[in-house]
Amino acid sequence: MNKELKYLAGRAVSGKLDRRAFMGRAAALGASAAMANTLLATSALAQGPIKGGLLKSGLSGGESTNSLDPATFATQVPTNFGNTWGEGLVEMNPAGEVVNRLAESIEASDDAKVWHFKIRQGVEFHNGKTLTPDDVKATLERHSGEDTKSGALGIMRGIESIEASGDTVSITLTTPNADLPYLMTDYHLMIQPNGGVDAPDAGIGTGAYVVEVNEPGVRHGGQKFANYWDDGRGHADQVEIIVLNDATARTAAIQGGQVHMINRVEPKIADLLKRVPGLEVKSVSGRGHYVFIMHTDTAPFDNKDLRLALKYAIDREEMVDKILRGYGSVGNDMPINSAYPLFSDDIEQRTYDPDLARFHYERSGHEGPVLLRTAGAAFSGAVDAAQLYQQSAAAAGIELDVRREPDDGYWSEVWNNKPFCASYWGGRPVQDQMYSVAYLSTADWNDTRFNDSHFDELLLSARGELDQVKRKAIYREMGTIVRDDGGLILPMFNDFIGAVSDTVGGYVNDPNGELMNGFALSKTWLA
Repeated sequence: MNKELKYLAGRAVSGKLDRRAFMGRAAALGASAAMANTLLATSALAQGPIKGGLLKSGLSGGESTNSLDPATFATQVPTNFGNTWGEGLVEMNPAGEVVNRLAESIEASDDAKVWHFKIRQGVEFHNGKTLTPDDVKATLERHSGEDTKSGALGIMRGIESIEASGDTVSITLTTPNADLPYLMTDYHLMIQPNGGVDAPDAGIGTGAYVVEVNEPGVRHGGQKFANYWDDGRGHADQVEIIVLNDATARTAAIQGGQVHMINRVEPKIADLLKRVPGLEVKSVSGRGHYVFIMHTDTAPFDNKDLRLALKYAIDREEMVDKILRGYGSVGNDMPINSAYPLFSDDIEQRTYDPDLARFHYERSGHEGPVLLRTAGAAFSGAVDAAQLYQQSAAAAGIELDVRREPDDGYWSEVWNNKPFCASYWGGRPVQDQMYSVAYLSTADWNDTRFNDSHFDELLLSARGELDQVKRKAIYREMGTIVRDDGGLILPMFNDFIGAVSDTVGGYVNDPNGELMNGFALSKTWLA
């Protein structure tokens, strides 16, 4: 039976046998639907990528205010779409290693202060221009300029100079940093013609797909770029993203076959979705975290006692159980977990303590309700999580006024603008990048308005410390400072949960981010 099933699966994958006919013949041979689907997937992988077709995803994280300027990317839709038409110097692979893309090789000085990136030859932009080191230099300068609003600004501040010579771009740092290649994997750093200075939102890159449709908040689409340099990507003829911020709509779309993959499957339905024929639920743990953030420079959150009261007033275990349904783990008010190689596991775990919350709340002198803003777009289950938080805080005598905001515009109007709201972070490859992007006092995405000069000094010293034991100790101190003094309430680290049709081949779980770290449309194919 196994030989015959494998033969039939091979014919189905190659298009010589209708899929429904294969499933029927497999059932007649005594194979379960699960076994038949597994054989199809295995056969597809064995045959390698299949070219052609329209590959579609339904994603949460899109707004009418989205732009094609990579400097502004903040949510899943622009990031996923950006990965179809744009590329950076390097990427992270699922094993946590830096792999070359537009950089062909990387070399560093012995003190890790000067880095040389040899730029790949023969790569073409979608407008017909050939990629040059000057384009790379201009891109990096645009994201590191004093007037930039780039989300990568925090990691770019450590650059002293950028030079292009021959086929190489050389970066000199103000202080040594052995993690620079990891920092260059930041998804904002898409290389653009002349750095995007002339037209930052033109959507012109070197990626596998040329932008054809750009309707922010509705849909985005791309056509395969005929002169793309890498045969290992861009297998479909066309790719499309449909913006589906509503979880029910996303689930219906994948079940009805309107899309081939969705992100942000709600944990409460993940196990149910696993039973649906023709679908696979993909779940992987990583560095992503769901949070409530307070602006430490804005009343009443400029009061440390009030911040501590709100941190002790949240029941993390209950939230992981009821919101994540086991698809995640408890957080400790710092953005680092065991997924990071230099994580210290001996920092005391903060727990729900209504008595201690009441103590700090009374000492803060605050009176009246505390306004917390949330939305379904903030993270899966964000509204329910805020309501759970409201209940646990009430037991400590703290009145939370939970306000649900519209999904569209949440990331432009609420996040990083209002002083207390729900949010999420996908994490970053290394601690230096996570802290540089979101906690360095000068970072543009410092969404808790955290400003601690000693923390900044520690961050700079950690970059130049090549002794890993000493570096780990520095990061431990930094984590403790954020945990105790910052405006971050981090109750849980989330698993990345998506759903993928079994007609999709080449899908690989990636702990760096959801849907293959945003590269699923470029790396998978229709089997």
